[in-house]
Amino acid sequence: MLGPALLAASRSPRVRTLVSTSPVSRRLVDRFVAGEAPTDALAAVRALTERGLSVTIDHLGEDTTERAQAEATRDAYTALLARLSAEGLAAGAEVSLKLSALGQALPHEGGRLALDNARAICAAADRAGTTVTLDMEDHTTVDSTLSILAALRGDFPWVGAVVQSALFRTESDVRDLAHPGSRVRLVKGAYREPRTVAHARKPEVDAAYRRCLAVLFAEGAYPMVASHDQTMIDEANRLAAQHGRSTDDYELQMLYGIRTAEQDRQVAEGRRVRVYLPYGQDWYGYFMRRLAERPANVGFFLRGLVAR
Repeated sequence: MLGPALLAASRSPRVRTLVSTSPVSRRLVDRFVAGEAPTDALAAVRALTERGLSVTIDHLGEDTTERAQAEATRDAYTALLARLSAEGLAAGAEVSLKLSALGQALPHEGGRLALDNARAICAAADRAGTTVTLDMEDHTTVDSTLSILAALRGDFPWVGAVVQSALFRTESDVRDLAHPGSRVRLVKGAYREPRTVAHARKPEVDAAYRRCLAVLFAEGAYPMVASHDQTMIDEANRLAAQHGRSTDDYELQMLYGIRTAEQDRQVAEGRRVRVYLPYGQDWYGYFMRRLAERPANVGFFLRGLVAR
């Protein structure tokens, strides 16, 4: 019950103001978010890659409603990619994009604007010698996101896709995407979805995740296994061995600040682990989804608010 309530709260301006102005928020945000400035992100990338980890960077922001804001997000990404290249960090770091931050939801021109902005970021990534992955958002954006993915892959076949096992449609989408050379990140899903389009119970989401994993490993796709669930991590490594996958043929992905010891353990055993590294001023939506996923963090946060 708590998770859905927090996801609903993430859309509330009143709750946003309360959380954003609470001193205790900063303590938890610092655990999950690298900082607000590009220099913070670059410092975190350097520290992570020195530990043998790879990185995917998310410039925080979503649900953009103005063209100028979408273009500012595009420019932030292209500048960041140029700095990754200049500082010799591009080999270990790519970027992740939310198309809603690039104008996807704008009326009339949203799809075209998001595609144009994403194309500019992909071109910057190509110049830097790295890649881009398109984050998946709530179920209403899936068709648009997959359409933009297909258009981008015409010029940049390395663009990664993200699919969420919580959605009923995802197993079909995975079969469509699981072809040679296709980079596919599989997540469980962190959005509040109606029961008409998504599994309502965790065991159902987990079972769908396993089925999707099996398809990705059996086919020629490059699986990006995004989970902190040890059962799913172990299953991915088992499937890799079963299908003769080398450590260059798949990767594990985890969020910045979560299960860092397990990240290091997997690297020590020779596996590729990529950390999802968010930064930026618009951290609220991301932060609330992380709270919804981890009840222990909610307790810590609420105790801080009460003590305020």
